Parts: sequence; structure tokens; C-alpha cells
Amino acid sequence: MRALLQRVVEAKVIVNNEVTGQIGHGILVFLGLGKDDNLEKGKKLIDKILKYRFFDDEQGKMGWNVSQANGSVLIVSQFTLMAQTQKGLRPDFGPAMPPSEAKALYEELVDYAQSLFPNIETGIFAADMKVHLINDGPVTFNLEIE
Repeated sequence: MRALLQRVVEAKVIVNNEVTGQIGHGILVFLGLGKDDNLEKGKKLIDKILKYRFFDDEQGKMGWNVSQANGSVLIVSQFTLMAQTQKGLRPDFGPAMPPSEAKALYEELVDYAQSLFPNIETGIFAADMKVHLINDGPVTFNLEIE
């Protein structure tokens, strides 16, 4: 399971010319689910994302998590994060969880995140999404749970 976190000034997801999720200051999370991933791993990752300290505190250091920074979280499913890219010139999506299983797990993880933190927005699983963002910093981290 992989999550690419971007600290953003703002971010939104558009599907069929409609905004489906939008945040101001906060975290844009691209979430990739692999074949061996499960709810237990996902909860650990969500916990880490919500506690991860990469917002500036009073001293200008990365000391605050999203809650302390009064931010929001936008979670976007991103199966391409699971691609194997070490060999050849074409990504191999074999490690990604099959869509039907991934959708169920993604929805469970969003529900879990919303139970912990009220400011959660999402994209639409497997939709053709247009993601707009303004990266703050730029600050981007890759988190992985195995």
C-alpha cells in the first residue's frame, strides 16, 4: 500500500466537469492499493497520514500534523502508484489490487479516515478524474505500508 502525500494550498477533483472533492490548505493523498493489502494495513497508513507532521509550527519547522494545522484531506484512488517500473519502458500494473476488491477497500479506508477526522474529501474511485492542485513548498512524501 502506497500513499503519495502532497502538502497543498488547495486541491480539487473534477469528474465530468463537476467538482467531486475540494479542499483548501491540507493534504492531497494519492492512494495505491496492492494485491496483498488489507484493512489492517490501511488503517495503519491512514493513522500515519493523519499524524504525519509536515506542516509548519510556530517555529517554522515541520512540527504539526493536518489537524494541528487546521487543514483538510483529499483522498484520491491511484492504482498507478502500484506499477512496477524498474524494467522496460511500460509500467506493469500486475501488483495492483483488482478493481472490485480495491473499490471496497478504498471505501472502507475513506470511512475509517472520516471516523477519525471530519475534514475528508474524496475523488470517485476508477473515474476519469482531473486533479487540480497547488503544492505548498513543494512538499511531497511517499509513505508505504507493507
